[in-house]
Order: sequence, then C-alpha cells, then structure tokens
Amino acid sequence: MRYIIIIIINVICFQSSYAQIHEIGVYLGGSNYIGDIGATNYIYPKKLAYGGIYKWNRSPRHSWRISGIITDLEMMDKNASDPRRVERNYNGVKTIGELSGGIEFTFTEFDLHKTGRQHTPYLFGGISATNYNETYITNSGSSSFTGDKKWALGIPMAIGYKYRFSEGFIIAAEIGARYTFTDKLDGSEYFDENTATDYSFGNLNNNDWYVFSGITLTYTFGRNPCYCIN
Repeated sequence: MRYIIIIIINVICFQSSYAQIHEIGVYLGGSNYIGDIGATNYIYPKKLAYGGIYKWNRSPRHSWRISGIITDLEMMDKNASDPRRVERNYNGVKTIGELSGGIEFTFTEFDLHKTGRQHTPYLFGGISATNYNETYITNSGSSSFTGDKKWALGIPMAIGYKYRFSEGFIIAAEIGARYTFTDKLDGSEYFDENTATDYSFGNLNNNDWYVFSGITLTYTFGRNPCYCIN
C-alpha cells in the first residue's frame, strides 16, 4: 500500500506541467473502528493515520480529490461502554490501507484566483477501496490472521474546514466516516471450510465502519484555472 501511494504522488508530479491549479500534500490524524468489537463511540481516534492527498480545483466551489491513507484499526472490547462487551473481552488490531476518490464541495467560494487568506467549510463524498488482512476471533478472544488479504469497497463521507494562510499553502481539519460493504474487517464473519467451523458472531446484517479525524497540509501549484464552461 505504501508503494501505491508513492507511485500516485510521482504520477501527479509528472503531470503537473500540463495541469491547472492543483494541491498536493499530506494527511495526519487518528482512526477508530465502529462495529461488532470494541468501543461504540463515533469519533474516538486511537491509532495514528497518515497518508497523501491530491486535489484538482475545478471551480471555486468544487474540487476532485484522491487520497491514500494507512492506519491501524484498534478493536478492544475493554474500551466499550457496553458491560457485555467488556466482559466478553474480544480484541484485535488490524492494519488497513485505503484509496479513496471523489468530489469536495465548499460552502462558500474558495477562489484561488484571488490573493490573500481564504477559508470555508466543505463536504466530501466519493468511493473508497480498503485493503486488509482477513482475520477471525479465536476461542481465547484474540484475532487470528487467515493468511488472505482482501479488498472492500466503501463510501467515504467527510466534513471539514480549510484555510489558505499563504499564497501557496492550505491547511484543513476534517472528520470523515467510511461505510464499507463488508462485515469482515473485525473478523466477526468467517467460516473455516477446512474444519467446518463457523467463527461468526454479532450482527451480521450491519457492515463495518471506521472514522478518520485529522488535518491536511497541501501545497498549491500550476497555472491559474479558467473557471468557465466551454
């Protein structure tokens, strides 16, 4: 996953001489998991999340963006407010790599033609792909790796606030939830065909979520865009 992020950044840099206004930068924050194991808090960053981000500012009100983020998802029943989970004491930590892309809408105009400081809240939505190790929960309550790596599609949703504090740099803070089309991130849905053992538990009708809370710092480059419709 780390190599994928590096390749994306190199391709973007190679293409920059043909582009309009672009942003490229870094993401740093924390992550938390929401599912059948661990705390049920919606915003509860526990593990470091880091990666890279790129945006193409198509108009003063919207941008296309892609990002790659790596983190460990901590799943600890001992951190839950539900006493039944605390007593059960299932636990696990899973490294994931996410690629996401979509569109970012600003609440007010964020025009990079203009000089001076600018700021606005924004919303982001799109599609994501998450790479993870397939696991299951053993009888001792710990997580065990099956040896397979899986991909899960998802829907990323984020709200944030960005601020251009100089002509070339923009800082933003955002909270983003990821709804995934799988219930296997925490290992709560697994059937071992070799031993005919079903390790599934929890609510199998609810898919897994995770949340990123963090900041981005991006550098703008390229010639000024023409915000017009041809």
